[in-house]
Amino acid sequence: MSNTYLFALTDGGGTVAPEVGVARRLVERGHRVAVLAEDSMGPAVTASGAAFRPWRHGLNRPSHRPEHAPYREWELGSPPALVREMINHLVVRPASGYARDVTEAIHADRPGLVLVSFFAFGAMVAAEAEGVPFDVLMPNIYPLPAPGLPPFGPGLRPARGPAGRLRDRLVGAVSQRMWDRSTLPGLNAVRAAHGLAPVTHYQDQVHRARRELVMTSAEFDFPARLPAGVRYVGPVLDEPVWAAGPWQPPAGDAPLVLVSMSSTFQDQADCLRRVADALGSLSLRGLVTTGPVIDPGRLTPPPGVTVVPAAPHGEVLRHASLVVTHGGHGTLVKAFAAGVPVVVLPHGRDQADNAARVVQHGAGLSVSRAAKPAKIAAAVRQVLDDPAYRRSAARLGAALRRDAGDGRLMAEVEDIDPGQRQGTAAARATDGRRVPA
Repeated sequence: MSNTYLFALTDGGGTVAPEVGVARRLVERGHRVAVLAEDSMGPAVTASGAAFRPWRHGLNRPSHRPEHAPYREWELGSPPALVREMINHLVVRPASGYARDVTEAIHADRPGLVLVSFFAFGAMVAAEAEGVPFDVLMPNIYPLPAPGLPPFGPGLRPARGPAGRLRDRLVGAVSQRMWDRSTLPGLNAVRAAHGLAPVTHYQDQVHRARRELVMTSAEFDFPARLPAGVRYVGPVLDEPVWAAGPWQPPAGDAPLVLVSMSSTFQDQADCLRRVADALGSLSLRGLVTTGPVIDPGRLTPPPGVTVVPAAPHGEVLRHASLVVTHGGHGTLVKAFAAGVPVVVLPHGRDQADNAARVVQHGAGLSVSRAAKPAKIAAAVRQVLDDPAYRRSAARLGAALRRDAGDGRLMAEVEDIDPGQRQGTAAARATDGRRVPA
């Protein structure tokens, strides 16, 4: 039976291909799909076959070039300032506009389910107010507080012993207060404008979803006791539309190292230069993909290192021995799905937390984004020379490939009860389920 779906998506860079990939799969299965999204996402949405509708009142960037950024995150050195500005510009300020656009779309289309990006809190409010079930798409690790998970953000590994548990309580309390103070006044104002009662904590808005769809494998994430509506549905490994095209491996027999930093601007050009210099010092074949916001001409690579704006990573990884990356979830899961270990230089956002999981699983190393070429080269050589990293990457890859099939994901989003109404998810308690390690 054909259903009607409305997507309300924000451009998180690496989140675009997997989230739009869900829409594409639904279109291919004969459903009617409309996608509210930023103009920067228009080509990807159009290529999916879904109807593209640009945000009229929510945040709408034409591109991820720095001049279009809602705030200059790369200039904020303080982690608390980064979090506050992120919440203000990506969650709170656009919330009323998201709610308005989604309300109008619901009235026009009467969808059976709304699928929402994590930062589009206003879209969640609109769906809840209109009585339409909504699912939250999370194309990364689980980002909300939960028993067993270290607090999100600092890149912590699982707690060990009383000292570790105390660490998690203290850091978690500080994080909760920061998010609540920054989010709740604006969020609850939007809720009140749509006739909804206030929430006590920021995550309560997300927990009102019918499902929280975590688009990775449980084996990559840390084990935790999660709310009953959380589902690990496996990664979507689609390539971004801007990376399509033919590619040939560079000449030579030396190990090939793929370098892939953010597809959004995180002031990564200097880091790319230092990585290229590190690979040149090791006489490796390096392929540096700069992405859509960094001009390849800004880099002068050493011999043996090629710089290109983009390449199909799925094809490159068939030949690669290592990936050097900022630690975005999409790059990591593609690398592991190909059995390739990594060296991570986290730049921000969820990347330190992803790096902590990489190190915990033994599938790579993490070094500072400010590391000198010699330190980067040492990490690259260590991972290449020790086969244990490749074995660990292959173990993760087996789980990711198993879970990357469409069955689990489609079973969740196509399971629509026409009589279901919003609000029931908030009353569910955690079910004591433990996610596999």
